[in-house]
Amino acid sequence: MGKTVVIKEDILKALGDVGVSTGQTMMVHTSLSSIGYVCGGAQTVIEALLAAVGGTGTIMMPTQSWKNLDPMDGVHWEIEKENWQKIRDYWPVYDKKITPTNTMGAVAEMFRLWEGALRSDHPARSVCAKGRFAKYLTQEHDLSDIFGEGSPIGKLYELDGYVLLIGVGYDKNTSLHLADVRAQYPGKHECTEYSAVIENGVRVWKKYSTLYVDGEDFAEIGRAFESKTAVKKAVLGETEITFMKQRELVDFAVRWIEKNRGR
Repeated sequence: MGKTVVIKEDILKALGDVGVSTGQTMMVHTSLSSIGYVCGGAQTVIEALLAAVGGTGTIMMPTQSWKNLDPMDGVHWEIEKENWQKIRDYWPVYDKKITPTNTMGAVAEMFRLWEGALRSDHPARSVCAKGRFAKYLTQEHDLSDIFGEGSPIGKLYELDGYVLLIGVGYDKNTSLHLADVRAQYPGKHECTEYSAVIENGVRVWKKYSTLYVDGEDFAEIGRAFESKTAVKKAVLGETEITFMKQRELVDFAVRWIEKNRGR
């Protein structure tokens, strides 16, 4: 049996079924392959998303290039330790116009190149957005504030935005990192990271401190959230889409983390 063929109208119907509408601002996480055979691929998905929120809405996606981190963080696991210094010396600097995404999916990779889309300046944890609030969401993405109050994720919370999962689970739900920032729990700590950037016209291996990124319990948080909240879902091709208010998710996750993590 072949794959389910999905066209733009199918995507628009599923989006409408979960409550996506004109003027909304949302973070979108996608797995194109999970949908089935999308006629037009990533382009069709992006066109449907932009059409669904209209000219007054905003779509944001993760465009992280997390390979631009120090090998000691484990992101270059295939490289032996004796070669780590070569990566530090020669890894290309972040350029938001050309640096590709790492494991963010085909839709996010195309979206960063979409006409009118804006990308944030974080060399390892960038986002890309298009629409009414794109400039606000992507500007001033501080090195040390990856997912906190002044980050794109924090700004989405301020705007009372939404999260849309297309064929992915809560382990891919970046907004849960904002809850991680806000929650107080045993073992919470900062770490030091390094990324290749241009500073004063010179390539540097930039050192910065940030909250340790911990997402191992995100799937568990998602299951608990859905047991307590009327999250909207719809079938799209061979997968499912899930739509939620970001504030509801983050507020719930803060309470869950403080109750459960590190105890």
